[in-house]
Amino acid sequence: MDSQPSDAKLSELFAGIEQRLGTTNLGPDRWYILAISCLVAGPDPEAAAPLYQHLVNQPQYSTSESRKALVRRLREALVKAIAVVGVCKPIEAILAISRVEREEDRDYSTTREGWQCDEENHERAMAWWNKIYAHNAKDTMGLFDAHKDFAWLTVEITSGFFLSDRHVLDDIDTELVVLSAIMSQNLPNETHWHIRGTRRIGVSNKDAKVLWDCIQAVAKHSGVSLHKVPTVDEVEPGV
Repeated sequence: MDSQPSDAKLSELFAGIEQRLGTTNLGPDRWYILAISCLVAGPDPEAAAPLYQHLVNQPQYSTSESRKALVRRLREALVKAIAVVGVCKPIEAILAISRVEREEDRDYSTTREGWQCDEENHERAMAWWNKIYAHNAKDTMGLFDAHKDFAWLTVEITSGFFLSDRHVLDDIDTELVVLSAIMSQNLPNETHWHIRGTRRIGVSNKDAKVLWDCIQAVAKHSGVSLHKVPTVDEVEPGV
């Protein structure tokens, strides 16, 4: 893929996010989870390819095995994002990455073969739901009492199939996907819930503010206004 001026601006954006998250206690391997989740929720999911190329040019991804491990994390972020943004944009993103992957770097593993919507799935889903919603869990689920299909989808599919799977991404990675993709769509209620959820799984107030700023930075790059979403401090009293 030929480098374009827009790719240079994206590289600058990615470098800035990496630097800003480097000031947090979240570790060095989460910034791109935020980045790809914002991109796939925005107007240009194919920007996942420049993100992948930006990453594989870094020295820690100098081997084929390290690039396979990287793409497993990016791919799982896109799979989980389906629960938040729908299937079409994540498909565009993974196809864009696929077009720039080297043949020797292709990873043919799978994570959900044999999945069943069974009691084990339900228990796993509810464990995740209760971790994020805590004492608000019952009241939040009660919002769907007159729309029970949404309650079933939320538990068995969104939480069970997508979000509670731990083959590749951990709790903080997962909540990064959810918060980033939801906030990038300028959704006030669910952004509130998932700023709160991010705090509840152990991300500090200070670090959550860095995440919030980085999500805003990706939106600004994409020409998207996130004017409806609450700030971290507005959510804090409910944590």
